[in-house]
Parts: sequence; C-alpha cells; structure tokens
Amino acid sequence: MGLMSGKKGIIMGIANDKSLAWGVAQRLAEHDARMAFSYQSETIHKRVEPLAQSIGVEDLIECDAADDESIKLLLTKFKEKYGEIDFIVHAIAFSDKKELTGKYFNTSRRNFLNAMDVSCYSFTALCQHADKYLADGASLLTFTYLGAERVMPNYNVMGVIKAALEASIKYLAVDFGARNIRINGLSAGPVKTLAASGIDDFRYILKWNQYNSPLKRNTTLDDVSGAALFLLSDLSSGITGEIVHVDSGYHVMGMKAIDAPDVSALD
Repeated sequence: MGLMSGKKGIIMGIANDKSLAWGVAQRLAEHDARMAFSYQSETIHKRVEPLAQSIGVEDLIECDAADDESIKLLLTKFKEKYGEIDFIVHAIAFSDKKELTGKYFNTSRRNFLNAMDVSCYSFTALCQHADKYLADGASLLTFTYLGAERVMPNYNVMGVIKAALEASIKYLAVDFGARNIRINGLSAGPVKTLAASGIDDFRYILKWNQYNSPLKRNTTLDDVSGAALFLLSDLSSGITGEIVHVDSGYHVMGMKAIDAPDVSALD
C-alpha cells in the first residue's frame, strides 16, 4: 500500500509533461492516490488527456480558477463521484510575459490585478469553496518561488504576487487548523517548465543556480514531487502554514542573483 492509499484529490495546473503538477500527479499515482485533473481550455485538455490516461486518471474537469462558479462546479463534480476531498494541488499562476521584464514600477494596474487574481486569490477562493467538501485531516498545497523573498531578475510582479500567496498560506493554515486541515506552500527552484519559459534569461538563471547552490545542480521534477508527496501525505501531519524550499539549497546561500557571472562562461 502506498502513502496515499485511500486518499482522493484534485490536481490543478497541469499544462504538459514538464509541469510541476504533472510530476506531483505521477508520484501520487505511484502511491495509490485517486485523482481528478482540472483544465482551463480545450487546448490544455488535449495535452493533459493522454497524461491522465497514462496513470489511470479518468476524470478531467474544466475549471477557470478566476471564476467562482467554475471553481464551485469543479468541487461539486468531484464530490459527487469521489466523496470528501483529501488533498488539493494548486499549481496555477499567470502574468503578462511583457511585464516580467524591465522595472517593476512599470507594472500596469490591469496586469497586477489579473496576476493577483489568478496566481494568488484563486487559492483563497479554492479554499473558501472547498471548505464544506474537505475531509478532516485534508492537505492543500500550492506553489511559490524564492522571488517572494528576494528580488529576482525578470520576475517583477510575480515576486510581489507570490509574497502575497505566502502570506495567504499562513492565514489559511490558521483558518483550517482546528479541523486538522493543513495548508502549505512548496517553493521550487528553477525547473524547465512551460511557465518558466516566460521568464527572460531563464537559461542564465538555471546556470547560475547550478553553479552556486550547495548541491551544485538544478531542481528536478523528482525533487519537487517527492516533497509534495511528503506534504500531502500523513508523514507531514504536524506541518502547516509552512513554505518548504526544494531548490538545491539555493535559498540558504545568501547571495544576490544579480551577482551571477556572464552566462557564456558557464557553458
């Protein structure tokens, strides 16, 4: 029997086979979890359907994380088939790519509000609407990044949004703690995902991290999925309101990202 045997939950945010959420789904499937995937559009559905089939996931449910009624429908459909929810993985974020470069103070009001809604508030909305469906002892997990704690090149508004998300995690942990429901965040280091491709000079960031982290390598999907399995399983029953770093130890180094050498010297 796996660590997630008998547990049922929802994975939100799989875009392709490089997604952090997909790595987590694979690891949970190995440990006997039953899952449904959400998807935002038909384009995403076409990418995700074969992935779901490959690990025996039958249900793909459309959900727009920026729409309350859509979130409610996702949760209702899941409850009708599976009963109470034991875990939710929220791996959703969005910003206009053009506003991740240049100076942060040039962020537009439109993009700031949209990014905050999709990347931060959607997790609070999910918790709000899932409240009556969550099993006692359930575990909810969302994803953040070191840019919430330090200024990172070409991250701009997303760093501010992730900081708000990390504060939300702490408040939500208190809200749900009396029911033994845990809320945590996983801060992954740079990983080659579809979302990361929207960050300028991402190759440079990967090289810098590889050369300066204590483990002298970049974070992998296996690293992330293993930590997620721990946080979603009963092994972490005493952990809530935490930001767990899975980044080859980069966050402990105390170096500034802007001090990296020329990327051409790192090939």
